[in-house]
Amino acid sequence: PPRSTLFPYTTLFRSQRSKAGRVPNVLLVEDNEEDARLIREGFAASQLSVKLHRAADGVECLAFLRKQRGYEEACTPNLVIIDINMPGMDGRRLLAELAEDPDLRCIPVLVLSNSSSTPEVRQMYELGCRSYLVKPADFYKFSEMLAFIADYWFNVVQLPASRALKTAS
Repeated sequence: PPRSTLFPYTTLFRSQRSKAGRVPNVLLVEDNEEDARLIREGFAASQLSVKLHRAADGVECLAFLRKQRGYEEACTPNLVIIDINMPGMDGRRLLAELAEDPDLRCIPVLVLSNSSSTPEVRQMYELGCRSYLVKPADFYKFSEMLAFIADYWFNVVQLPASRALKTAS
């Protein structure tokens, strides 16, 4: 397996499926179309197979996760990746909402940001994010980081089984 230049002491094992043998579902919460495109391309370049879903803001994310307003048939994602600064419900409010919901608080949420501000990083962890990642400027390093994320979350750690979420009326 190739050595990582972003994580030089880590060998990335690239497999097409998770250790459970299924293609993992990832919900991306990102309002910027260009950033969403880069993340899609980054996952594709990483050679890891993930099914990427997208919500444009925190309100849409909650509708997706709670299977409301057109998302009644949506899957429960294995991982949620969020942007912090979005119109409407931003990443801070979204993390707080997820932490309060017993059906959703076990879903790992990663923050992907351009900011490395120490107070902001601390606040995101206090609100319950599982990882805070700063986007590298270089696309190759960015896709390598996405491969590392997917490999770690879908092949290394044991995730809780998805709970069947109730559909709210």
